[in-house]
Amino acid sequence: MTKKKLPVGIQSFEKIRTDNFYYVDKTPFVKKLVDEGGGYFFLSRPRRFGKSLFLDTLRQAFLGKRELFKGLFLEENWDWSKKYPVIYISFGAGVIEDENDLIKRILLILEENQESLEITCKHAEDYRACFYELIKKAAEKYGTKTVVLVDEYDKPILDRIDNIETAARIREKLKDFYSVLKDADPYLNFCFLTGVTKFSKVSIFSGLNNLKDITIHPGYATICGYTQEEFENTFADRLEGIDLSEVRRWYNGYSWLGEPVYNPFDILLFLDAKEFRPYWFETGTPTFLIKLLLERRFFVPELEAVEVGEALLESFDIETIELETVLFQTGYLTIKELRKRGPRRRYLLGYPNLEVKMSFTDAVLNFLSERLSAKERLIDRLYDALEAEDFEALRDIFYGFFAGIPHDWYRKTELAGYEGFYASIFYCYFAALGLDVRVEEATNQGRLDMAVTFDGRCYLFEFKVVEDEATGDSLKQLKEKRYWEKYQGKCKKIWLIGVEFSKRERNIVSFEVEEVS
Repeated sequence: MTKKKLPVGIQSFEKIRTDNFYYVDKTPFVKKLVDEGGGYFFLSRPRRFGKSLFLDTLRQAFLGKRELFKGLFLEENWDWSKKYPVIYISFGAGVIEDENDLIKRILLILEENQESLEITCKHAEDYRACFYELIKKAAEKYGTKTVVLVDEYDKPILDRIDNIETAARIREKLKDFYSVLKDADPYLNFCFLTGVTKFSKVSIFSGLNNLKDITIHPGYATICGYTQEEFENTFADRLEGIDLSEVRRWYNGYSWLGEPVYNPFDILLFLDAKEFRPYWFETGTPTFLIKLLLERRFFVPELEAVEVGEALLESFDIETIELETVLFQTGYLTIKELRKRGPRRRYLLGYPNLEVKMSFTDAVLNFLSERLSAKERLIDRLYDALEAEDFEALRDIFYGFFAGIPHDWYRKTELAGYEGFYASIFYCYFAALGLDVRVEEATNQGRLDMAVTFDGRCYLFEFKVVEDEATGDSLKQLKEKRYWEKYQGKCKKIWLIGVEFSKRERNIVSFEVEEVS
């Protein structure tokens, strides 16, 4: 029997359902949304997570295309006698340059909707007036209230997020555009908006007080992405010989207060190539975020476990960009745990899986490297040095990397005296290799800076920044605090490594190693 085709990058529900592609049935969520009432919904998910496909699924359901839902949940759980006019808006294609370019794009989208609904706007050149006209006239023409679906509502802003002034002007135009939904409420049956980020209601959805955000609603946690069961059941005929636990380690783990899910893009490309690679990460480099992370002197290892409050998690504003917020909304961090403290809700965030952890830390190194080829060679040498227990080579690898960072970067960021910066680089190198790296490990004598496990061997690090000359205090502290006792019996060898950095030299001035006997 011929296997079904993998729908890599396909966002058309009709194409998937008519051309022998695999499909994970998400139609129960279509009915759930309609049954819950309210009519206005917002969903934030990272890029390439299936938002556009789900939005198109909604469109085909409201258009009454029952034939596309044969064998799916919705086929027998939907009123197919009712059909609705649908206005479909997507900002997913291309890049918006500025507010004038945005208006041109909006007018083009409205023109396409006029053609599909066979309605002509009297005020075709006024994007707000035309949008209102379309909603009202569609409801009057078809005898039932209009459905509005908006995909990538925030992409025009994100296209220019590195230019705050331009992004703010684009935001104001979008705010004007979306405000039409409030005025057109009497003619609307259902609205669904999706995007990557969640801007505060004040900044972009002013007046839409009935907009229900289902981003971290447990009942909608798996509306996009594949659960473990969905993955194994839907693609059962392609899983022979595949280590499912390794697939889970690499790609599962995205969570919005419910069952964790896979990014569909990762899974489809993995099943096609049968190779573990960072497929999702490679589609977008987080340069803006990494620059922000380093400029704010964020301790990179803390990304393993970041605790934030509800307000910080859910709201994004251009003028006050919170790093943790954007890292969560863009998919580089995910919810690991909900912690309640009385009426307050706190969220523990961390990397979703091995792909993101390895790739993000590697991207940090890329950002700081003048030549990527040299950095790649250093990573290869790092693995060899650990395998051979060659500590002179280990020291040279890190010395070489710090020597290659342009001095102008230190001047701009004032990182030369920041211990966390140097520790972050060590962490990124080991994490980029996929090793077990733990930071600020608690012991009965205090906290160890970093522990790295490789092939059953443990490397315990203590870092210090000195004014100029080496002091030997880092190794001395490792020995006096007896941090290694926690690892005895767990590692076949334990090495203590004290590393000191000079503020003046901006590099390693002491790299002392001692094996615990």
